[in-house]
Formats: sequence, C-alpha cells, structure tokens
Amino acid sequence: MSSRGAHLVQGDKRFTTGGGLLARLFAPGFTTVLDLIDRKLESGGIDATIPDGTRRRLGFRGAGPAARIEIKSWLAVVRLAISGSVGWYKAWELGEWTSPDPVPLFQLFSSNAVSLGELGRAKGPFRWINALAHRLRDNDPRRAKENISAHYDLGNDFYSAWLDQTMTYSSARFGSAEETLEDAQLRKVHDLLDRLGIGEQSRLLEIGSGWGTLAIEAAKRGAQVVGLTLSAEQKAWAEQRIREAGLADKVEIRLQDYRQVAEQFDAIASVEMVEAVGQRWWGAYVDCIARNLKPCGRAALQFISMDHGLFDRYARNADFIQTYIFPGGQLIDEPRFEALAKQRGLSWEARVGFGLDYAETLKRWRDRYDAAVAAGKLHEFNAAFHGLWRYYLMYCEGGFRGGAIDVAQVTMVKA
Repeated sequence: MSSRGAHLVQGDKRFTTGGGLLARLFAPGFTTVLDLIDRKLESGGIDATIPDGTRRRLGFRGAGPAARIEIKSWLAVVRLAISGSVGWYKAWELGEWTSPDPVPLFQLFSSNAVSLGELGRAKGPFRWINALAHRLRDNDPRRAKENISAHYDLGNDFYSAWLDQTMTYSSARFGSAEETLEDAQLRKVHDLLDRLGIGEQSRLLEIGSGWGTLAIEAAKRGAQVVGLTLSAEQKAWAEQRIREAGLADKVEIRLQDYRQVAEQFDAIASVEMVEAVGQRWWGAYVDCIARNLKPCGRAALQFISMDHGLFDRYARNADFIQTYIFPGGQLIDEPRFEALAKQRGLSWEARVGFGLDYAETLKRWRDRYDAAVAAGKLHEFNAAFHGLWRYYLMYCEGGFRGGAIDVAQVTMVKA
C-alpha cells in the first residue's frame, strides 16, 4: 500500500535523478569541488568529514554560520555540483551526507549565494531538463488546481497535527521571543487588516484564503469577505470554522481561480499566495488586484521574495522546493513585481521585511511536526515523507536566516 504524500517524495521523475549515473562515473575526481567551495565562502564555514575519514575546514575567513557535515560518499558532492539543490537533497535522502543540524549549512549557502555563484545549481542537460519539467507544471488555469492540490490537499488532519490553532501556513510576526506561535500569527493577520483599514461595511477579497483565519478575523471587525482557494480540503475546513464562529452570513469561500473574478471590493488581502503564481502569471495576478479594487481601494500583500541579484539564476533552475514541495511555485523578484504594480496604477507603500520571523516560524513548525510524529498523529505517512518534510522545513529556515530570501508585507493603493 502506498503511503500518503508519496507523490511529493517521488518528486517529478523527469528531473529528480540527482545526477546518479554521472555521479558514479565522475565521483573520484570531484574533490576539487571542495576546494572551490573553500575559496568561494566569504563568511562562515564548513567543518567537513570526507569519505576517507579526513577532516577539512572550508571557508572560515569571515564571521558567519558554522556548519558540521559528514560526507559519506563522494557521490553527494557530485550530485550537488551537477544537479544543484535537487541533487543535494537526493544525496541526503540516500544517506550520502549527514549533519547533526543541517540548518547552519543551508544558512551558509544562503548567505554566500552571491560568491558561490552557479556552484550549487544544476548544470548542462540537468538545467535544461529541470527548466522543461518546471515549465510543464506552469500555473495556467487548468493546471493551477492540480499544483495546489498536490501540496495543500495532503489532508486537513495532516496540517492540523502540527500547525497552531489558527491553521495559518505562512510567516508569523513575533512581538517577542516568548510570544506563542498562535499569538504571533494573529498579530500578522491584524497587521494586514490594519493596513487595509478593515471595519464595518468593508468588502474584502482574499486571494488565497487558506483555512480561513484572516477571513474570520476580518468578519469579526464587521467586514463582508469573499475568500478564494483552489483547495477543496481548505474550503471545507474554513467553512466549518466560519459556521462555528457564527459568521456564515459574512464570509463566502469560493473554489475559484483569481483570474475569474471581476467584482468591486474596498480592499484585497493576499498572504503568501503569489509564490504559487509563477513569473508568467505575475501580470495576471496584479491585473486581478487592479481590476477588482475600487478607486482609492487598498491591497495588502505578504510575499516571499528572492534577492534581486540572485533572481535570474534562480529562475533558470528549478530547485528542491519546486521539484518536491510546491509544483509550479516560484518566489518573486520584488523590483519587477513592484514595477508591474505601478504600471497598473497601484502604489507600493510601507514595505516591511521580517525574514528572521519566518525562520523562527519554521523552527517552531519543525518542533511541532516532530512532536506530532512522536505522538503517532501522522502514522499514515512513511519515514521517507517525514524525512522530506523535515528537510523542507530546515532548508527554508536556513534560507531565511542567510538572507537570500525574505518575507515582507506591503500596501498597494489604487489611484
């Protein structure tokens, strides 16, 4: 019997080989890759044990994260060199490298992303295959629902086992280190609602309504809310919560694509949904906001962005997240996205980034995930899936700690 979540563990078989055949052919000559990493690390370093038991220190020329790693097979280094982050995950899955804590390693790759250049990205035919496969998962109106379902329809029981009571699957904003995850998530929601000035008689559109928390909190302020989702699982959960809160007359959750909406709203909110759009559809997404906002209406976005200087390299290579976790996903390039907004008569105001809050959110999710597994709440998912999910949470945490990616809120006002 196949395990739930097996479709994610398998990734896209068209481009998840991790460079296996070439790795075996060329492994003996790839010690030079470590020399290259050593030269290119500008901050932090790696304390590595290589397959013959020798210890090597790579980098350590400037302050930064210190990672420990044991390379059990040279195949791991080859996979990294020719298949990038996809191959590096494959090597970890196969036990070709281990670490007592991979987060500092991912932080190191993130903070040194500029100096490392193409070192950790797919090369040659692997790049072409990755690009083609990612293009085939494009978020056109037909395929977008399939891509969303692959991730979000793992089951409400799955997500409720390790998310907090708000069922919020996006970065929290912490007021202090002692604040609970639930309180920090509600802080984030109300920061966005405050940006929009939500109150009595407001009509709000939420693009990507998740499990309903923002819609419920807006309705409590007196707003009429329309929420959009492509996940049947999320819609069912949100509607049940809305009924239990006595707000069914104020909130409508639709199983509808954002491109299909043509109505007028006082305000629009969208929390970490644009990452599921893809660069080809950025214009359509901003068109949706401009088309559906009343004159002088306000939109509040929370989004994840790739450092502008790294974006083109990132966009040319489907990475681990796009391959295994979010089919069709892509972080945004903020300057280009801002330009699209301004071309459509939307301002770009009061931008606030809080990447380290996302790192903390991911750490807490991982702790909660481990506790759920230990308690037997996720027994329908096998060890391979648990390994993939933990790796995903650690990979993202390191990315935010290193600064190559960021999360931010911004307000857009229609002229």
